[in-house]
Amino acid sequence: MSNLLHKTKKYWESDVSFISLLVMLLIIVFILPVIIDKWENTFLLNFMFIALFFIGTFSAREKVFVISSMIMLSLHLGLRIIRFANNPYEFYDLERVVIILNLIHFMIINLRLLFRDEEVNAYRIIGAVNVYLCMALVGAFGMELIQLYSGSSIEGNIQLSGADQDFGDFMYFSLVSLSTVGFGDVHPVNTLAKMLSSFLSVVGILYPAVVIAKLVSYASKYQNN
Repeated sequence: MSNLLHKTKKYWESDVSFISLLVMLLIIVFILPVIIDKWENTFLLNFMFIALFFIGTFSAREKVFVISSMIMLSLHLGLRIIRFANNPYEFYDLERVVIILNLIHFMIINLRLLFRDEEVNAYRIIGAVNVYLCMALVGAFGMELIQLYSGSSIEGNIQLSGADQDFGDFMYFSLVSLSTVGFGDVHPVNTLAKMLSSFLSVVGILYPAVVIAKLVSYASKYQNN
């Protein structure tokens, strides 16, 4: 058992794991919204996020990140169990806060893996894409959290239900904001939502520029050596 755990951790700390993570994130970001919209089934969505944060505990290299990943994963699992168990309690808004914190923590872990050893290869570029998709997820849940607390965040050609079924709408708006496409069919309706949308747009512009510059500087240093 310990040997299996060691091999699993070694894999998720390696560059090759960025491909597996990319597949997972593509499913979460682009495929699950379609599945939820068509069949109104959110089981796979909840399962994929648990799997994603579970991977975070194996991806972390430093002890402090391993421990913090395990703590946040436990919080996430606890809140999910409470919501889906047969009891009158539900902490849906707190669950969203924990998801956002988990995603930010997961992004930090992956950025540390991405820039470790100052090495540049195709896997590292895929890793940079993974972090970008995680940013879109943070934006989606951030918009949903604003919706839960203020009663409104985005409006347009959508109909929000106040549950997991809204994931596709928030994901769509987050991607549109982050990529600075701005179709206009969905728009923010209060100051918090507008500021988050603007922040996503700024990050969407700066992140590729900063990461590309960093990777290019590593490649140049490697060639000069």
